[in-house]
Amino acid sequence: MDKILVTGAFGQIGSDLIPELQKKHGRDNVICLAHKNVPEDFHGIVEHGDVRKKEEIQSLIAKHKITQIYHLAGMISAVGEKNPQLAWDINMNGLKTILDICVENKLKLFWPSSIAIFGPTTPKDNTPQRTVAEPTTIYGVAKYAGELLCQYYHLKFNLDVRSLRYPGIISWKAEPGGGTTDYAVAFYYDALLKGHYTCFVREDTVLPMMYMDDAIRATLMLMDAPAEKIKVRTSYNLAAISFSAKEQEEDIRKHIPGFRADYAPDSRQKIADSWPRIIDDSEARKDWGWKHEFTLPKMTEVMLKHLKAKLRK
Repeated sequence: MDKILVTGAFGQIGSDLIPELQKKHGRDNVICLAHKNVPEDFHGIVEHGDVRKKEEIQSLIAKHKITQIYHLAGMISAVGEKNPQLAWDINMNGLKTILDICVENKLKLFWPSSIAIFGPTTPKDNTPQRTVAEPTTIYGVAKYAGELLCQYYHLKFNLDVRSLRYPGIISWKAEPGGGTTDYAVAFYYDALLKGHYTCFVREDTVLPMMYMDDAIRATLMLMDAPAEKIKVRTSYNLAAISFSAKEQEEDIRKHIPGFRADYAPDSRQKIADSWPRIIDDSEARKDWGWKHEFTLPKMTEVMLKHLKAKLRK
């Protein structure tokens, strides 16, 4: 039986991934590494530590007999721009520490990359798996460097490391945290709470997005795939749906007729403009069978349903 360590356990991805890992592997076989906050209603094994401190992580590996790591700990795009030195330290030095530990202990590793690796010179539509990157945020620079580092560790040490370039992830469990694509989550919250949303990107901004259930399913599919099926050891392009901020507003209005949005672009607009609109993820679909399930209308329906119940509590 696999014993799994999840770093950054209670961030956006971890909040949804951990219950699925617990369901699949058993609650006692999933170890959650928390840096700060742990939800009051969480049931499972929690440890505290810093992914940059090798001795701490090595101790946990030995204590729990870990066989796999999902290394989710990191600082997101817009937050990283406020403290680039800390963002680099956490995102790069944390990854290097985990990679070294995985080599020394022969562990399988999942690490998330992002569409943030792409920059203004990247083709905006049908962005291919291999293309010009040139990211312009410290988050994107660290993710791009991290992809190359992961590939190096696979080639040099035969490490089984796997990665996905996540698009914007939309979830009802974790509240918007200041990331560039978080406007798509805030749309739903403010629609229900206020009937109005002031969006921090232009109405014609189009970005690749994905409902959380699809993101979790893709992650587990990738990790379950036989090693010989994994042809990309940097990070796989991953896509589902792309839509404009205005299209999202109009889709929400079908459920909340009085809802309105206005648009006041801030510093995050420049980041959004540097990213692709539509991602070509044909290699993920070919290599290990990826296929998304959620469209914009289906996602809106589910998001509003769950948020209504959550906000009533």
